Amino acid sequence: MCLIAFHWRPDAPVPLIVAANRDEFYDRPTAPLAWWEGGRILAGRDLWSGGTWMGVSREGRFAAVTNFRDPLRSRKDAPSRGFIPLRFLEEEGSAAAFLGWLRKEAPSYAPFNVLVYDGVDLLGYESRHDGIPPLAPGIHAVSNGDFDEPWPKVEAAKAGLAEAEEDDEALFNLLRDARPFPDDQLPGTGVPIEWERALSPAFVRMPTYGTRASTVLRLGRGRVSMAEQRFDAAGAAGRSAFQFPVG
Repeated sequence: MCLIAFHWRPDAPVPLIVAANRDEFYDRPTAPLAWWEGGRILAGRDLWSGGTWMGVSREGRFAAVTNFRDPLRSRKDAPSRGFIPLRFLEEEGSAAAFLGWLRKEAPSYAPFNVLVYDGVDLLGYESRHDGIPPLAPGIHAVSNGDFDEPWPKVEAAKAGLAEAEEDDEALFNLLRDARPFPDDQLPGTGVPIEWERALSPAFVRMPTYGTRASTVLRLGRGRVSMAEQRFDAAGAAGRSAFQFPVG
């Protein structure tokens, strides 16, 4: 994922609402949102490496990952970060226990952020800091920087989620916003300004790289709904939607 906006409501019937975009090269093979073998994990699949960027389990567990944009820390020999959410979804332990394991493994990966929910606790982790940011109840977002780092797309996603969180189509429209932000508002992540500009909107569209999937998730105590709108270089490329009881 390259943008995850979420509303954490631990005392509500639907504790977690998520609106997220995955940005990737168009030629990277990907399977759409679907139940994996065994019928326990619902997620898209990176067919290149075998992992996922975001998914849920039958038991109501959730995990998502973003990379951290820093060309100086890029590592072609590192394992795929898509295995991180997959491992959490396959396990049954707490979010805290998982992050305890992950902190030991994190140095082998290129920098990343991960968000995990075990049905009780929602926790984030920033690998480059080896830090667990505080996620108080409320609306948060993360892109390719720190959690709630005030990049324009992060702030816009948080504001949009606050206005549209009860309407799936409104959230998909929020995720489809392709308007770039002014240069003087852009972060400095080490890539050329042309790239900063092209990557600044929620919805990215470049000749070979862009938003490949938009996802809206409502993770309730008794029921989960998850929908994915897919894109390719030509535009919209299909949608999948699932609802299922937790348990």
